[in-house]
Amino acid sequence: MTPNACPDATTEAECTTSDYARALIEWFDASARDLPWRAPDFGAWGILVSEFMLQQTPVTRVVPRLAEWLERWPTPAALAADSPGEAVRAWQSLGYPRRALWLHACAVAITETHGGVVPSDVAALRALPGIGDYTSRAVAVFAYGDRHPVVDTNTRRVIARSIEGRDNAGPPSARRDLEAMERLLPHDEHDARRFNAAIMELGAVVCTARRPDCDICPVRSSCAWLQAGFPETGGPKKRVQKRFEGSDRQVRGLVLALLRASDGAHGVPVGAVDAVWHDGVQLERAIDGLVRDGLLARTPDGFALPS
Repeated sequence: MTPNACPDATTEAECTTSDYARALIEWFDASARDLPWRAPDFGAWGILVSEFMLQQTPVTRVVPRLAEWLERWPTPAALAADSPGEAVRAWQSLGYPRRALWLHACAVAITETHGGVVPSDVAALRALPGIGDYTSRAVAVFAYGDRHPVVDTNTRRVIARSIEGRDNAGPPSARRDLEAMERLLPHDEHDARRFNAAIMELGAVVCTARRPDCDICPVRSSCAWLQAGFPETGGPKKRVQKRFEGSDRQVRGLVLALLRASDGAHGVPVGAVDAVWHDGVQLERAIDGLVRDGLLARTPDGFALPS
């Protein structure tokens, strides 16, 4: 079911914005978090960087790092002119540091292929290193105002609950998820952009996975899940991440932290790296993984960030 504000419309196309979409847009306009990438003049490069950083990293950790990053590298060309190692160094506590390498490679491609301007076309964005279907659409929509459905985990949850009456969205399907969002998306480009942002925001702060706050939900009157009595429809459980303490992830983080604190020109001697962890076998496994991922380079005397 798609809530429709225009029951007397001759065609679906004549109903540009449904009651459902309008309620979400009005709620978003009044209640959205004040985040830097939502500023009207933030720019396509800033939005692209924010999308890289926000992948699997909380907003509170992204905001200060994003400001530092854009002050240092305000354009793709500025980042491309620096080394991949400096991108890894600046990534610091954001986690999943390979994203720093992908973002650097993306900046190089934008500089060399697109004249230093982030492209607006979804296909051109999708062809850039490290950019998938979600990020390409997000940049096209939020940076350039184009009309495309944008679907993330929060969007999928809200649609599953409010439209389909299910407590979770089940396994992702690009085709099915985009079609479901397309059916809800207003035809007007401005409304479509706001709606994309609004439904994500609703899933992030109200219709959350564990504790949805239905009392303040702007679409509670039409929510199929609420009307059905909040049925548990089953579905895959979220995989529990392995303990961080003592894991290879912790060892990798310790090695990278040591390299980030080093002089970029000289790196770190083997002895200093050996001292960060007591288990030599696990340490070597972590080092091999970092080298394989391009995050660490072996030197004659030790290790350095990639040049």
